[in-house]
Amino acid sequence: MIELSQRELQRVKVIENAVAGHITVAKASKLLSLSARQVQRLKRRCVPGEVDWARHGNRGQNKPWRVAERVRAKVLKLAAGKYAGFNDSHLTEKLREQEGVELSRETVRRILRGAGRPSPQQRRGPRYRSRRERRPRRGMMVQTDASREMWLERRGPALTLIGFQDDATSEVLAARFQEEGEDTVGYLKVLREMVERHGIPLSLYRDRHSAFQRNDPHWSEAERLAGQQSVTQLGRVLQELGIEQIVAQTPQGKGRIERLWRTLQDRLRSELRLAQAKTVEQANAVLGRFVKAHNRKFAKAVREVGDDFRVLDQKVNLDRLFSLRYERTVGHDHTVSWGARRIQLADTHAQGYAGKKVEVSHQLNGEVHVWLEDVRLYQGQAPLEHAVGLAPRRPVMSSRPAPSKKRLPRIYTLGGRAALAVR
Repeated sequence: MIELSQRELQRVKVIENAVAGHITVAKASKLLSLSARQVQRLKRRCVPGEVDWARHGNRGQNKPWRVAERVRAKVLKLAAGKYAGFNDSHLTEKLREQEGVELSRETVRRILRGAGRPSPQQRRGPRYRSRRERRPRRGMMVQTDASREMWLERRGPALTLIGFQDDATSEVLAARFQEEGEDTVGYLKVLREMVERHGIPLSLYRDRHSAFQRNDPHWSEAERLAGQQSVTQLGRVLQELGIEQIVAQTPQGKGRIERLWRTLQDRLRSELRLAQAKTVEQANAVLGRFVKAHNRKFAKAVREVGDDFRVLDQKVNLDRLFSLRYERTVGHDHTVSWGARRIQLADTHAQGYAGKKVEVSHQLNGEVHVWLEDVRLYQGQAPLEHAVGLAPRRPVMSSRPAPSKKRLPRIYTLGGRAALAVR
């Protein structure tokens, strides 16, 4: 049995008609989109009653540029073993950088699909979204979010990745793994890293997580009078830094950082697997190297030259600024109540400060400081795991009025008759 393509079947029919004299050479060349000389050659090759002469001479033969079988076998072996789970582009880069195999992404894709290996990425159907243009200058807007995943797969615990990304360039400004969930302490640590390395951005695009804003329906009397709820610890730091907060209404609103998470969940997870990272310390070491390579490869050019990151004043006490702070009143015995603890302030041999407002600062390194304006009255240690409630709020009061405590009349029975006694 001889297999022919539709084009070759057409060639057989037209050339046979030309040999029989039913059509001219010019007509045959027009039908086949060939030159007259090529039609003459085909007429000379034509054998009546056979069709093999119409097949192309290279049919069934390997192309000179075909990838060698040993290279194809190596790619398939690496894709199934050392680089299992890598997407096509990422695998192509690793083959070039680590294995010395120079292949294009399309060639790697054809090798994998030809062997029945599907892409590890699942594509979703397109949906209509209106596009928000990038900010024109670096530092005008920073997006932030967190992602808790099994980043280490079965090698270690679940980790939370907190990151900040520049909106204009898609550059990852700061990122950090932690074993705890998405919390205030984690955001403060990564925010400080970004501010120290790049500066203070003009605005922050974030979601409605409770680390940034109060989401409970309870308002104290003071909050009702002020017309707004008290800020969270993280919200206070952002206010003092002068960073405008822009709240995303939907996950799609943070599209760029959501796409960053998708890239990290694919590429970074594969890099962690390649490095056999098992602890949060090892994961952060891999993350540091990965972020540098990611920024070199994926960072975009800005539309306007300039940098809107502001430099933080060197006189600012960063340990105090990026800390959990609580307002307390000094007792008559010169103690400060802080959660379940009572902090005894030292005798300064000066006029007492009982009844004055002080600030308890629980720093990210575990130190506890008590400040009276700019004078430090106490220094101690307390693990961050024992941090007092992270919302610096006063005792919660319900907005509903308290139920009436009016007593109901009591009923007494006197000789079989009922009588009311009203007090």
